[in-house]
Amino acid sequence: MHTWLDIAQKTEVSTERSRPLWRAEWPTWLLIVGIHGGWLATLAVWPLLGAMPATLLMVWWCAWYMSLQHELIHGHPTRWPWLNRLFGYAPLAVWYPYQIYRASHLRHHNDFDLTLPELDAESTYVSPAEWAVMSRPLRALRWLNKTFWGRLAIGPALAIASTWGAAARQLARGDLRDVGVWLRHLAMLAALLWWIESSFGVSALWYVLAISYPAQSLAMIRSYYEHRPAEDHKQRIVLNNAGLVFRILFLNNNLHLVHHDLPSLPWYLLPRVYGARRDAYNARSGGFQIDGYGELMRRYGFRPIDAPVHPRMP
Repeated sequence: MHTWLDIAQKTEVSTERSRPLWRAEWPTWLLIVGIHGGWLATLAVWPLLGAMPATLLMVWWCAWYMSLQHELIHGHPTRWPWLNRLFGYAPLAVWYPYQIYRASHLRHHNDFDLTLPELDAESTYVSPAEWAVMSRPLRALRWLNKTFWGRLAIGPALAIASTWGAAARQLARGDLRDVGVWLRHLAMLAALLWWIESSFGVSALWYVLAISYPAQSLAMIRSYYEHRPAEDHKQRIVLNNAGLVFRILFLNNNLHLVHHDLPSLPWYLLPRVYGARRDAYNARSGGFQIDGYGELMRRYGFRPIDAPVHPRMP
């Protein structure tokens, strides 16, 4: 059964589909050109800019590239997945193969499983059973990861370890399905890092540690508290009224409940749909609304926002 909000959303999206902006997706095409061009241009003028300004710019491009990859996963800017994949296949962000991220993220969009550690690949919670056997140092890291600054410092390391660990366990079970994906990714990454160092004088180690890791940290500001445990699965998804810079960086995915409701809606239409149904969405979120990422930084910079152990709400 569809609620009036579901019907209203479908009517809104149907209207938007008839407009040239949706059909052409020129904002996404501009984004693709801008991110790839900006990344390359920054490397080209590295000596002119200086190491620190150029590094900061590269952190931005790589974090923005991850937001672009998310947009590509959801069917933009073309109707052909193979073509969309080409725009996000390069390992500019280093740590994960695009195909692995795509598969896990699409599983994440089963809203009924959100935040459940056993089912949601993007959950930052652990199960009570896992917590019971966890060492004290690892528990301390999990608590630290629940603070804003802790998330930026160790969040990428925990996510990388989790993804790589899952790949290692899969291989140990004799499951070779993703071996080719990882080998292609590592081969492309090695070639990319060699090219960056030989052509632009930026060392591979600097790119990995001073650019890619901070870019992961920057990207993780969005996911720091975008889901919470709640009985109603729609009340697990945040509406974050972020400022302009973060809205641009995260491609409006701060309006996360709207994105989960309409995952095929392009990034530049999320604010329009939210604005047209603001009161309904605010009610649907069950009060899970945040007044920008600065609020999270001020209130939870060094204080855990909630517990690492999931309360196991169905």
